[in-house]
Amino acid sequence: MEKKLTYENWNEYDHGQLESELNDFMDVIKWAYQVYEDKITYACSFGAEGIVLIDLIAKVNPLATVVFLDTGLHFKETYSLIEKVKQKYPRLHIKMTKPDLSLKQQADEHGDKLWERHPNLCCHLRKIEPLESELSHVDAWISGLRREQSSSRKKTAYINKDTKFQRVKICPLIHWTWDDIWTYIKLNNLDYNELHDKHYPSIGCEMCTLPVQSGTQADARSGRWANFEKKECGIHQA
Repeated sequence: MEKKLTYENWNEYDHGQLESELNDFMDVIKWAYQVYEDKITYACSFGAEGIVLIDLIAKVNPLATVVFLDTGLHFKETYSLIEKVKQKYPRLHIKMTKPDLSLKQQADEHGDKLWERHPNLCCHLRKIEPLESELSHVDAWISGLRREQSSSRKKTAYINKDTKFQRVKICPLIHWTWDDIWTYIKLNNLDYNELHDKHYPSIGCEMCTLPVQSGTQADARSGRWANFEKKECGIHQA
């Protein structure tokens, strides 16, 4: 390939050629690390998709960087899982990225329990700004988005022009179903967040995540920000 695909040269790039070279998720991951080397990071929330992607990435690049946006508000089960993953993949660089403001500083500046009054601002301060800082050092990032997750993600491609962060966003699992994710986890005996067994399909901060009733056809993200007209933290929105 004659040049590295970047946000800046997106419109000059031969995307047809690229698509012809990427037949499945492993092709996408191999291509990503071959092209971007150490100028790529995986932003992982350590949900079920995240555990699968970590395992796949470790097979391709065992020294890869994985960023977790540590808001300070995650479930104890999430933090426990991260420690297990660190032990299983000791060569991966798992970076716990914290916001500039501590929870106390945020409360002092914006009032207590900001997530209950202005969840968009809370997400911006504790997730979007820290990720923006991390992505300023790379050309591309990997995400576990799947088309099946929600209506807003149905058009996600393997390789995406991310206008929000002005980076190339790579999504290897777009064609995977929820059943595919769990088949892989079980076959490979991977650790996962035990909250998934308690009807939490999508797991974010503890204050903004509820279980989804088993047996319903609810959107997989319906347990997120249940009392607001909000289903995304803003990371995957332009």
